[in-house]
Amino acid sequence: MTAGKLFLCGTPIGNLEDITYRALETLKNVDVIYAEDTRHSIRLLTHFGISKPLYSYHEHNKRQAAGEILSKLRNGERVALVTDAGMPGISDPGADIVAACIDAEMAFEIIPGVTAFTTALVGSGLDTTHFAFEGFLERDKKVRIERLEALKYQQHTLIFYESPHRIKETLKAMAAVFGTNRRAVLAKELTKRYENYYRGTLEALIGQLNEETVRGEWVIVIAGSEEAPPVNAFYDHLSLEEHLRHYLMTGMTKKDAMKQMAIDLKMKKSEIYNALIDFDIDGN
Repeated sequence: MTAGKLFLCGTPIGNLEDITYRALETLKNVDVIYAEDTRHSIRLLTHFGISKPLYSYHEHNKRQAAGEILSKLRNGERVALVTDAGMPGISDPGADIVAACIDAEMAFEIIPGVTAFTTALVGSGLDTTHFAFEGFLERDKKVRIERLEALKYQQHTLIFYESPHRIKETLKAMAAVFGTNRRAVLAKELTKRYENYYRGTLEALIGQLNEETVRGEWVIVIAGSEEAPPVNAFYDHLSLEEHLRHYLMTGMTKKDAMKQMAIDLKMKKSEIYNALIDFDIDGN
């Protein structure tokens, strides 16, 4: 028996007319369709007159569903995978089934479609030459701040997804880490009736959202940093003794070395002297 094939089909992110002819033909011709939310996808399929067996594949059942999909592929079936909006594998477990197909040597094909983050990036007016898609930040506040800190000095455009329930909190965290004057653009309800872009500094955007009821899904596009990351000095992780020994090894006298250390560390010479008064040059 010839093995089947998995088709990952991009679907509209709002406006149903954004679906491609190729995606429609694929959905019409497969044997079965797996969807992130069958209740959502049935509306899309009904709109285009497509009637196929419909099953769920999402974060909470992906292991079981992946086993079902691979079994169907081995039995020669043609299977389509769709997400609620956009491309399977972008901020959903579609990437996992691709990896599973590769491991099992099962054929798959990508049917490309629109994505919210590329649409928002182009509409933002910010730099599109270099960018990074970060998706959803972690819910845990500590982990979220740590991730933002790691991105603070990145000079490329940053793109995030966010829900209406967390958008204000996320923007405040970004302002705290990136600075209130960092330029940003918020894209709301892309391709839908109430599509809108908000532009300004993070501080201004927080003020705008505080004045209205927040609804819909959001894309946050952040301008790259204009600041260079701080350069770590060689002595940042050295003890005072190691710092002093470094200068002594260059031929400095102990007195001159401690004088330079005071300059490095922005300390008084007397503080350095008192801390190292018993230091043995030979390290004994």
